[in-house]
Amino acid sequence: MKIALMDSGIGLLPTAAAVRRLRPDADLVLSSDPEGMPWGPRTPADITEHALAVARAAAAHRPDALIVACNTASVHALPALRAELEPGIPVIGTVPAIKPAAAGGGSVAIWATPATTGSPYQRGLIRDFADGAAVTEVPCPGLADAVQRADEEAIDRAIAAAAALTPRDVRAVVLGCTHYELLVERIGAAVQPPGLPPVVLHGSAEAVAAQALRRIGASPAPAATPGADLTVLLSGRGSALPAEALAYAEGRLLETVDQTVDAAR
Repeated sequence: MKIALMDSGIGLLPTAAAVRRLRPDADLVLSSDPEGMPWGPRTPADITEHALAVARAAAAHRPDALIVACNTASVHALPALRAELEPGIPVIGTVPAIKPAAAGGGSVAIWATPATTGSPYQRGLIRDFADGAAVTEVPCPGLADAVQRADEEAIDRAIAAAAALTPRDVRAVVLGCTHYELLVERIGAAVQPPGLPPVVLHGSAEAVAAQALRRIGASPAPAATPGADLTVLLSGRGSALPAEALAYAEGRLLETVDQTVDAAR
């Protein structure tokens, strides 16, 4: 079994780690576009062009499924990716977890990139899935870029700025960018008011990983014997995991499992 994941950068790590936990025996192909980052400020047509290039690099390794582990690419490029690759390769997009966040009761905040915040796409998701919950859209300028660089000071500043825009009464925070799922504990601490019940953070990685397995008719097998291959593609070229990825537990998980990093294929 081989699962490919794509993103502009290391935002694919949370979903890749989720796949690894569900199926430690699955080969992984991680395809990203560090030379084209960031995707957010690009036009929809330009995002689609970059996403197709990254997807084609992954598809050349003949995966059983491709996960678009990027909210921006899922918004703008998913139809084009599916038109080119399906039905041969199932393509699974990433959608912010607004519905489960609203189901918990209470008000909700959605942390997302400035380009996504207030967009028709996100407003449509709120309309369709918030189920009447009070929702605050919180732009997080610079946070994804800081995560990509593993810049601790810039991460702290961006989290503090977003937390200041987050109402104190929110009961759930939706992480509307896959990069943010690398910071769950830090974001949780920043939005937690003293003396109130814990604020619940909602990412998409686990649900998307499980959906990818369902699409190819596979079941979770977390006890399966590890030993899978990891192929890393940076702007189409074989590589090892970038140093920035190893700043996060998800990246270290992928590196430390007994596997071969295939930089030659």
